[in-house]
Amino acid sequence: MQTNTVLKLGITALLSVTIAACSSNDTDGSAGTETVSTTPPATSAPVNNPQPTAAELEQQRLMATRIFYFEFDRSDLSAEARTALVAHANYLKANPGQRYRLEGHADERGTREYNLALGERRAQAVERYLQVQGVSASQLETISYGEERPAQQGTTEAAYSRNRRVEIVQ
Repeated sequence: MQTNTVLKLGITALLSVTIAACSSNDTDGSAGTETVSTTPPATSAPVNNPQPTAAELEQQRLMATRIFYFEFDRSDLSAEARTALVAHANYLKANPGQRYRLEGHADERGTREYNLALGERRAQAVERYLQVQGVSASQLETISYGEERPAQQGTTEAAYSRNRRVEIVQ
């Protein structure tokens, strides 16, 4: 608000000086008939909307990956997961105010305690990988839900595989 006031005062002062200069040089008797415009002239230059590069599109695709799946009773990251996590790490490093919550999950096989520990190991695997890529520990939080929040109900291998995951939540 204060910037607008200063800008208006500056424009008013500039206009006053311009009008005064024009009226003091009145040689043809036309003083005071000149119109002064405060709006810039319209340009005919086209607006430049560059298309995203292939690298930018790939970065967007990788950033859209927010769920990372694991094999049965495992907490190691797949090559595909590591590739997507590099993109997330680059984003976090460029945006130090952003935070991620890494939610670890397990399927229903095993005891409740075992699945909580397994979900925690999975979330910590993602956390460690992001930190190795240079992400600050203060930007990351891990939590395990174990088997408590399944993505898919059921006792099929398809349901189990959807439940063995880490989700990134902002």
